[in-house]
Amino acid sequence: MRRDFTADGPNRLRLTDITEHATGEGKLYLCAVKDVYSGRIVGYSIDARMESRLAVTALESAVARRGQVAGCVVHSDRGSQFRSRKVAAVLTRHSLVGSMGRVGAAGDNAAMESFFALLQKNVLDRRTWATRQELRIAIVTWIERTYHRRRRQRRLGRLTPIEYETIMTPPAALAA
Repeated sequence: MRRDFTADGPNRLRLTDITEHATGEGKLYLCAVKDVYSGRIVGYSIDARMESRLAVTALESAVARRGQVAGCVVHSDRGSQFRSRKVAAVLTRHSLVGSMGRVGAAGDNAAMESFFALLQKNVLDRRTWATRQELRIAIVTWIERTYHRRRRQRRLGRLTPIEYETIMTPPAALAA
């Protein structure tokens, strides 16, 4: 990818990564899948365990939300979850093209890391979280309500990801 985090339409390039946060019950993990075109989080999975199933569920969620995505590049770091046979099977089943950053090159997935930094600032570090369920609800609410529908992005011409997709994308392309 050479750190080119741009796409000229939806379902062409996606980024994925995993983040974690502590609660009173233990850690909670989030695997998110971001469509580079609009910055929209098109799939995610939240679990108490960081296993390949977390990444598989996030990828399947992204496919379910967007339908036919054959040929879409999915870029991740070299975490063991993304190198698993189960993730490889999902990529193959949906004709997705896997891409991984170089070892020790955090900038290879910088656009995904910037999403997690926003999540950290706006949700995770705002308070202590007693339960995983409480944090799970806060994460989903922030992604679906705030990030997608209220947070305007300079690179999108001061539109939200939902507004940008609605205005810039023919309806057939979003379904594809």
